[in-house]
Amino acid sequence: MLELLSYGDTGWGDEILRGLAITIQLAIVTLPVGLCLGFMAAFASMSRYRALRALGFGYTTLMRGLPEILTLFVVYNGVGLLWNMLLKWWNPDAPGSDFSPFWAGVVALGMVFGAFACEVLRGAFNSLDHGQAEAGRAIGMTRAKIFRRIQLPQLWRFALPGLGNLWINMLKDTALVSIIALNDLMRMTSVAVGVTKQPFTFYLLACLLYWAMCILSELVLARMEKHANRGVRRA
Repeated sequence: MLELLSYGDTGWGDEILRGLAITIQLAIVTLPVGLCLGFMAAFASMSRYRALRALGFGYTTLMRGLPEILTLFVVYNGVGLLWNMLLKWWNPDAPGSDFSPFWAGVVALGMVFGAFACEVLRGAFNSLDHGQAEAGRAIGMTRAKIFRRIQLPQLWRFALPGLGNLWINMLKDTALVSIIALNDLMRMTSVAVGVTKQPFTFYLLACLLYWAMCILSELVLARMEKHANRGVRRA
């Protein structure tokens, strides 16, 4: 077993670690994309304009209703096809190009994360004391300053537990990207199993690595929640 997990030509340790690094990189890059989409969808769904509210609710309803793997296939194949069509329209002699599996995963997982984050953020925003915003306007604060100094710190505190759960779910969902040939942890594990015919060893290792990432994330999230709730008196 140790020989299978060693470095070099006879072992798979270096390939597994490279796949782990790609999985972590994919999750970290996807997080800000999903948060930005979640904030935009939340603001749209709470807008006073009917068209924006319809757009926000339509986005969250659609993305929460589709399986993640189907969203990934649509993004990977659809965006790649659209990109090649635009290239041919701009330059008929341009060679076709494939859409990067990494960025397809970022877009697809970010869209899914953003849809669920929208509901978490909208619920957190509705939990705020809107009298504080009125007090800010009364002393001449702009809407941007009210949001940055009054609402956002409290919004972050209310939304952090839900966003933390979404982060852990998204971290596990990165395994889906292996089906579009991204050499992440799951794909490199499957390749190792196919070559060595040792499924229990490598799938158990993958389970332990995903579990370790989730445990580490929970520890970090616990520290973040403690920091966000500093000064809050518990009943």
